[in-house]
Amino acid sequence: MFGTDGVRGLVGERLTADLALRLGRAAAAVSPAASPQVLIVRDTRESGPMLECALAAGVASGGGHALLGGVLPTPGAALLVRRYGLDLAAVVSASHNPYRDNGIKFFGPDGMKIDDDTEAAVEAAVDARPRTGVAPGRVRELHGAGADYLRELEARFSGLDLAGTRVLLDCAHGATHHVAPEIFRRLGADVGVIAAEPDGRNINEGCGSTHTEALAERMREGAFDIGFAFDGDGDRVLAVDRRGDVVDGDELIALAALALRARGRLTGDGVAVTVMTNFGFHQAMAAAGVQVATTKVGDRHVLSELLDRGWMLGGEQSGHIIDTAFVPAGDGTASALMTLEALAGEDLAERRAMRKLPQRLVNVRVVDQHGLESSDGVWAAVDAEQRTLEGRGRVLVRSSGTEPLVRVMVEAPGEEECEAVMARLVATVERELT
Repeated sequence: MFGTDGVRGLVGERLTADLALRLGRAAAAVSPAASPQVLIVRDTRESGPMLECALAAGVASGGGHALLGGVLPTPGAALLVRRYGLDLAAVVSASHNPYRDNGIKFFGPDGMKIDDDTEAAVEAAVDARPRTGVAPGRVRELHGAGADYLRELEARFSGLDLAGTRVLLDCAHGATHHVAPEIFRRLGADVGVIAAEPDGRNINEGCGSTHTEALAERMREGAFDIGFAFDGDGDRVLAVDRRGDVVDGDELIALAALALRARGRLTGDGVAVTVMTNFGFHQAMAAAGVQVATTKVGDRHVLSELLDRGWMLGGEQSGHIIDTAFVPAGDGTASALMTLEALAGEDLAERRAMRKLPQRLVNVRVVDQHGLESSDGVWAAVDAEQRTLEGRGRVLVRSSGTEPLVRVMVEAPGEEECEAVMARLVATVERELT
């Protein structure tokens, strides 16, 4: 039932009001608190209020108390569950997916997504017979959740003066449409906003971090110094410089890491990233003496690595950036402000934190993706190409977890070499596995 980011799917099919109710009741039942206090927030999808009400009814029927925080970015739930001393937080959102999808994900009292064991316990309780004799809890609105989230952001970035900085924000018609422009204004920026008029169906539609074309076009007009694009639930961000060039999570993490280290604030002098992170990032960090830990794809794995090592900064190429010193979750708004903090008035278009290597990713359809593990021919080809690129680039070949696909990624110093290596590897995978 739980995927990598909660329960998610098409509303009315995979995700129904009935399932939301049962999830709420199950979450209340497995909580160690006798009458758990549960914060519920959502994004701007038209199905959000329905699922919010059903989830809250489930929490109350399971003996918990549901506090409705309204529309708020996902990191707001992760942050406020700790600030308020609550037992659980739930977010009704499908992140960067189209409006027809929605999802439910849970955060524990520590502000982190619930672990695998807790998810398994919730799943088991979903289909269990409801407990008898449980006194129902209450459902009430929690006024001021957005204001409290803004205060936390303002306190974290109190030393950041954005006076004279012209910032354009693409809010994806999503959960950041109010709070992101507001915090930038409070810090003194001259703020322009696009995609900040949610109608329930336009979330992520041709806008936001998955569709940066409109933001890039506006940036090229020359009226703004820097642009930021959030996703629907506000846990990711990409930047766009004044030339209209998109700056992904790899570069934003590199900027932050080097700036924090220079100021003596990079805890542990290390960062955690995923296997998809550009090889140029690794080269830049090695040159700066910053350690890099590499994890599997997924913010959960990045956060786990940060906590294990006692580090603060990590994230993904997609713009999911985690600063555990603020909140143990990706926060697009905080990451955008951290980028401006790192730039310290310099032009993003003149950034020099890292040199991105040309990167290609090809999905090869195969008969059975699980055959990759035992394919000596593919792995011999991978080893040969990696030896050729040693110290200059890399190759990554992995199976899809859900489809009959083998994903081939190549990074090399030049476009021609990148294309040539990719062509050879794809041909080998097709020959060996199709």
